[in-house]
Amino acid sequence: MALPLIAAASILSATPEIPRLPPIRRDPQITYLDHSGAVIGVRGGRYGPPVDIDRLPAYVPAAFVAIEDRRFYSHEGFDPMGMARALMADLAAGRAREGASTITQQLARNLFLDADRTMERKATELVYAVELEQTYTKKQILGLYLSRVYFGSGAYGIDAAAERYFDRPASRLTIRQAAMLAAMMKSPNEYNPVEQPDRSEERTRLVLDAMVETGAITPSQRAEALAQNPHLWKTARTASAQWFVDWVDAQTHHAVGRVTRDLVVDTTLDLPSEAAAGEEAKAVADRYASRGVQQAALVSLDGDGRIRALVGGVDYTTGPYDRAVDARRQVGSAWKPFIYLAALENGRTPDTIAVDEPVTIDGWTPADFEPEYLGPITLQTALAKSINTVAARLADEIGRPIVAAEARKLGIASPINTDPAMALGTSQVSPLEMAQAYDAFANGGNRVYAYGIERIRYAGGQTIYQHRAEAPQPVIANPPLSELNGMLRTVLQDGGTGVRAAIPGRDLAGKTGTTSDFRDAWFCGFTGNLTTVVWLGRDDDKPMARITGGSAPVDLWKSFMLTALRRLPNAAIPPGPPAPTPAPVQEVANPSVPVPAPGAAPDIPAAPVTAAATPPT
Repeated sequence: MALPLIAAASILSATPEIPRLPPIRRDPQITYLDHSGAVIGVRGGRYGPPVDIDRLPAYVPAAFVAIEDRRFYSHEGFDPMGMARALMADLAAGRAREGASTITQQLARNLFLDADRTMERKATELVYAVELEQTYTKKQILGLYLSRVYFGSGAYGIDAAAERYFDRPASRLTIRQAAMLAAMMKSPNEYNPVEQPDRSEERTRLVLDAMVETGAITPSQRAEALAQNPHLWKTARTASAQWFVDWVDAQTHHAVGRVTRDLVVDTTLDLPSEAAAGEEAKAVADRYASRGVQQAALVSLDGDGRIRALVGGVDYTTGPYDRAVDARRQVGSAWKPFIYLAALENGRTPDTIAVDEPVTIDGWTPADFEPEYLGPITLQTALAKSINTVAARLADEIGRPIVAAEARKLGIASPINTDPAMALGTSQVSPLEMAQAYDAFANGGNRVYAYGIERIRYAGGQTIYQHRAEAPQPVIANPPLSELNGMLRTVLQDGGTGVRAAIPGRDLAGKTGTTSDFRDAWFCGFTGNLTTVVWLGRDDDKPMARITGGSAPVDLWKSFMLTALRRLPNAAIPPGPPAPTPAPVQEVANPSVPVPAPGAAPDIPAAPVTAAATPPT
């Protein structure tokens, strides 16, 4: 079994020409960046481009050379001394083993060969290693090697590993961090610093000792490195961003077609806000797990529709299903602003009196969350306290098809039912749709189309796609816009269902939502030019234990907004366009012809009514 190794060594020493290398192939990649240039995800080929050794601190490649191949700079692809020791071990074991492979041999195996541990494959590996040494410089070989070695947790190459474990580029690794990564070469699983901290610590010490022995660092640098305790990310800081990356990746492929070159996509995402959203979504879901909360989703848009954060669940690694984009759930009372906006546009005001009392519409009788009826109250109070009876009667009076049209013009694209229970949010929509719709309240009344891609370019710099900002599309005029926003502010004030969402010093407004049997809980809130929508629930659609929109969703919304708003100027909710000046009254030529009131709806027949359970507030 050892003969192929001896034969290969003999051939390599005696023959000036050896077989040509197969072509080195690497599938193109798409690298996604947040709006400030931080890497948030890579899609496509497993391996990145060769590492530029000159851009790394000298001790980074030195760590790998010290522990993996001390004679790397002097040998010609293989190490005869190491090979002799390995050969004796192979003969004793009766089979080929992986020991004593040089960095060049490891690269040859990674580039061209499979993982079979046979003497024949070892001989081929030696041939390719020598050819690599004759074709490339030592720096090029080391750069290729560092771009392809596996570091566990899905990270191939030192750049990916540095981002995964330390949230920094490889060019900013410390001596201790470089040694920790080099320690993983023996076994990415056994010496993973997250999963096996004790083994990692022991192996890291060996790497640092080897670096001192080879002159890569001084003893004092070794002591300083050992005294450090680098922060390790148990999961990648960009983990929650992978739902967003999946979403824009599909759009990227649609825009460019077949990817034949490395691409860079500049996105709208704000990574610090996204990371906070992911962490808080998991923390809140864990905190309320005993009450049945299983999943969470969050979408945050600026006033122009740029997605700043998008979280599709509590753990991307357990399944990439995106509840922020793909899930359709009932929204409960978070739907009510569409009803009240339609009412304000059709002559009502926040001070219009309505009566909270039992009501039956086409055989359906809604009930309030609280058992007592309040009697005569203003529409502003009815919205702040999320009174179901008032919303149901108001939608019936205005016309449910008009309410549906209101939601549609604001950005709700999913089917909208028009049965009586529609007033209490029985239509199923996504968090992304709700964020689009509420964004018009936050930006002065303009329709937005949520987007995540600003620019697509080749890795060399040439731009092949640029998002074009559209002219504002006003869809809400004044006074209805300012009146509705004033009403939604009261939701976060004393007596409102979202009072826990209030943040001192910030102009905030929003609406809670809870569905039948507590299956879904929402909070949709906004400030000047930033809208955030939160959903909590379960994938199996089972009820939660009295989780309302004013409880866990508000906790998640507020904790996220406290982080996100620190990164933004304090902006009040814009008032929107000025109210139009009333036109002078003109004499009607033919008084017998009725003149429709401004904004009056066409005569649209109502959809068939079906019975529906009454969702609480």
